[in-house]
Amino acid sequence: MNDARPAAPIILVPGFWLGAWAWDEVAGLLRDEGIDVTALTLPGLESMAEDRSAITTEDHVRAITDAVRAVHGRTGRNVVLAVHSGTGFSGYFASDRVPELIARMVYVDTAPGTGAMNPELEGDFPIPPLEELRQNENLDGLSDEQLATFYARAVPEPGGILRTDVPLTNEARLDVPSTIIATGASAEQYQSWAKDGPTWLSGLNEIRNVEWIDLPTSHWVMWSRPGELAEILADVARSVEVVSAS
Repeated sequence: MNDARPAAPIILVPGFWLGAWAWDEVAGLLRDEGIDVTALTLPGLESMAEDRSAITTEDHVRAITDAVRAVHGRTGRNVVLAVHSGTGFSGYFASDRVPELIARMVYVDTAPGTGAMNPELEGDFPIPPLEELRQNENLDGLSDEQLATFYARAVPEPGGILRTDVPLTNEARLDVPSTIIATGASAEQYQSWAKDGPTWLSGLNEIRNVEWIDLPTSHWVMWSRPGELAEILADVARSVEVVSAS
């Protein structure tokens, strides 16, 4: 990378079952380039022993917006908010709360979701057995060691995250520039699926400024192609106007 342009700070939010540790390699590469990086562990994902029974989507949205405000307060700069997988929902909801503090949204093999993911779910949502995961997700490029670490460290997703919704009230979110990094499926597939309006893609039908990037690999691109992902994120952080919010 080695680009001297100033970069916006980046907040990295992992998807289901993961903590901040999932971003370790990508975050390290970005910090080596002098970019300010914050990786989050969302409420209920701290450990297997955590009580997650009362956690809702609102808790995750609040954690993300609190981080955005904290990074902006510390750096004086608007942030790049990168969300992965299931956090496409809470990330998009966060952009409704603090659009003026977000320089760009980055959806890593996900999209802006709206509504509740699974209102009928009972209990929490643990990671499925590996063979079931293989049937439903792209695991291309992931090593056996990476998968073993994933399963050893995975924490059940709080069921309340899938059952609950957060209302969207601020149309300023629609004009936050967004980058979709398509990895497990192509950008063309994403755009085709969005026409049918599934909940996890529904925000694509309303946001107004979208850039598409294809990076064919696993759904967990931060492990299968960390260098390329870090380069894309660094380019995004350096391409936005690095200013303080008004």
